[in-house]
Amino acid sequence: MGASPGELPDEAPGFPEDDMGDPESVARNLCLRALTGAPKTRQQLADLLEKRGVPDAAAETVLDRFGEVGLIDDAAFARAWVSSRQSGRGLARRALQAELRAKGVDPDVAAEAVDVVDDDVERESARRLVDRRLRGMSRLDRATATRRLIGMLARKGYGGGLAAAVVREALDSAALDADGGDADGGDDDLLDSIDEDALLP
Repeated sequence: MGASPGELPDEAPGFPEDDMGDPESVARNLCLRALTGAPKTRQQLADLLEKRGVPDAAAETVLDRFGEVGLIDDAAFARAWVSSRQSGRGLARRALQAELRAKGVDPDVAAEAVDVVDDDVERESARRLVDRRLRGMSRLDRATATRRLIGMLARKGYGGGLAAAVVREALDSAALDADGGDADGGDDDLLDSIDEDALLP
């Protein structure tokens, strides 16, 4: 089974030829095997080559060549990553950018890839996440449900204002405030206790 998209194993599988021949041949073999399972960023491959002791000059030469022939394409990687993670896990732009930065994607390249997720798409994704989680919260009081839902959205990169608004709408629709409590005010107060940056993936 290959590695998950964008992920590298702790070490690429070792082969006898990795210890023989010139460093560029070793680097090429390592990169080709790493790319077999899924695309990788240039930085991910550079980290792998460094870990395996490939000299910097040989690594740069091979990585440059792989970029020239399209085997390494950070922009394409970023676009595919955003599409997969946004549709599959409902991640917000903030979380997507953080993940791409962690994989060594240039901030400008990451920002361009994330731009395809506009405000409407992000809000719809947040509402789907909340509606899905809300199904198992019918026995919870509004304050507890609000805290858990906003925390869930924060972990996926959604800002406090959007999270509070989406959660309030969902709770109102589900009539979780059937005890007659005020539907406004309490949701926003919970934002003060949530560190959004600490909750990012």
